[in-house]
Amino acid sequence: MPPATAFSLLLLLSFIFHPSFSFPFAPPPPPINTTPPGYRTVTPPPAPTESYRSRFYSNRSTRKRYVTSRFPPVKKTATRSRRLLPGRYYLRTFTVYDNYDGKSHSPSFDLSVEGTVVFSWRSPWPEDISRYGAYSDLIFFVSDGDADVCLYSIATDPPVIGSLELIQIDPASYDPVLTGNDSSILVNYGRLTCGSSQWGPGFSNDTDVFGRAWQSDAKFRSSNSVGIKSVTAVRNVVNTGTSPNYFPAKLYESAVTLTGTTGSSLEYSLPVDAKLDYLVWLHFAEIDVSVNGKGERVFDVVVNDENVTRIDIFKEVGGFAAYSYHHVAKNLSVDTLVVKLVPVVGSPLICGLENYAIVPADVITVPEQAAAMQELKESLRIPERMGWNGDPCAPTSWDAWEGVTCHLNKDGSGLMIFQIDLGSQGLKGYISDKIVLLTNLVSLNLSSNSLGGTIPAGLGQNSLKKLDLSNNQITGSIPDSLSSSNLQLVILNGNKLEGQVPEELYSIGVHGGAIDLSGNKGLCGVPSLPDCPLFWKNGGLSNGGKIAIGVSCGVVFILALVITFICIRRRRNDYDFGLPQELVSLAAKRNKYQRQKSLMTLEMESQHAKGFIPSYN
Repeated sequence: MPPATAFSLLLLLSFIFHPSFSFPFAPPPPPINTTPPGYRTVTPPPAPTESYRSRFYSNRSTRKRYVTSRFPPVKKTATRSRRLLPGRYYLRTFTVYDNYDGKSHSPSFDLSVEGTVVFSWRSPWPEDISRYGAYSDLIFFVSDGDADVCLYSIATDPPVIGSLELIQIDPASYDPVLTGNDSSILVNYGRLTCGSSQWGPGFSNDTDVFGRAWQSDAKFRSSNSVGIKSVTAVRNVVNTGTSPNYFPAKLYESAVTLTGTTGSSLEYSLPVDAKLDYLVWLHFAEIDVSVNGKGERVFDVVVNDENVTRIDIFKEVGGFAAYSYHHVAKNLSVDTLVVKLVPVVGSPLICGLENYAIVPADVITVPEQAAAMQELKESLRIPERMGWNGDPCAPTSWDAWEGVTCHLNKDGSGLMIFQIDLGSQGLKGYISDKIVLLTNLVSLNLSSNSLGGTIPAGLGQNSLKKLDLSNNQITGSIPDSLSSSNLQLVILNGNKLEGQVPEELYSIGVHGGAIDLSGNKGLCGVPSLPDCPLFWKNGGLSNGGKIAIGVSCGVVFILALVITFICIRRRRNDYDFGLPQELVSLAAKRNKYQRQKSLMTLEMESQHAKGFIPSYN
């Protein structure tokens, strides 16, 4: 596969799968850009020296959007239309080269819608297409609120887009049950109006609420059709503009038929691609005033020699009323779809014809893993040059995002991320925790970048076998999830990791694997590394240390409770002690007696000192 450039956008095409440019649409006349009713002017694309950012214009009432841009030759530069209501959408682009870069070399590129490649442009373009451009369109289903279209440039050719339009249409339009709804994309291979000149080629001339462009059928009529004449309605045609397809009234105001009763068929040859199914939609209205009843005009519809139905317009809806019929031609083996209207009674008549390739939708990345990759894109700060845009793995005909390898899941319903190899890419972010959602990831190499942050907890628990995060600036500890028995290679040298290394992780080297933890000064606990401090692990307290501190705190708390209890008990005894009442009374009498005795003795000593001798008479 050659180097690719991709632009993820909302896109609509019609000339799909036509490298030879056998387009069903004729190029529209200049000017390239006009002003649609109710819209701002769609400005010309910027000069090559200006910004390549896309510019959108919208009209809420009709849910239309326009974009004009050119894209530089880098891998998968992209934008995405978000917040869309789930449902069916009509997309149309205008593409023109006009030698905008002065190189006289129209670009080669492919285009995908929702992960499915739908058409290819190959240089050199036809002169009229290159100079005046061409419109193209398709119908697809949006289920997740986002619409992605990618332009994949061949070699260094930058894709070019003149304008882009997105319109939400009736979910029942174009028989979604018959055509596969969200399992396929309807790509326009021809939309013809019969009996009138080309109309509705651009934004300003649209009279179709879907924005469908119709062109004259003249160049697609087979040479076998002779005696062609046009018929024009003399009064209004009813039953037009009704749901779910809202076909415009103008489509049924003209028709072609055959002159006289020559017996020849009305035949159309439409360019297609083999091995695809095609939805053929035929439009009729009995606008010939010479036919006034059923059975007056009857003809068979034959598609690639298969007689698919018999039509009597007047019998179905009467005169001046719109009627349509559709058929799916399956698995064509030729590159031309031939539609014949073979007369049974009178001459056949037709107002319009549409032909859509039913392109099977390619498998896409499982939504959970696609979302995880978008998160990883942001956290790793993936540079634009790497083209990480759109679906990480789809389309399968092109390579996945640079450095990403994808595989189908077991039931073949989606794509899974298998390997990520982004060594030496100048990344300066961190590893998002969402990486653990990549449950099928076998190998992860982010070595020799400038990544910071920590190793996400949970990394390595699933299918991971090889991990190389060497020579970054990753901090923190090694999570226990890396002790997974699946890992065979763990390269973490040259970082800023710290803490105790899980013994199970180190045993990878013992069991025949490879492990390198050198250059991390903070790691400890396994041979060739320092011993870890007691009760210390992974840059903090180990579980044993935490338990020891908890036990110590418990013992101290219990001792404090015991001491507090004893103090309170002693305080109660001091205040509650008292002598019996009898002892108090006895002590009081004794004290009184002692005081009296002391007073008598003191008085006698005083008298004796004065020489007074008491008389006993």
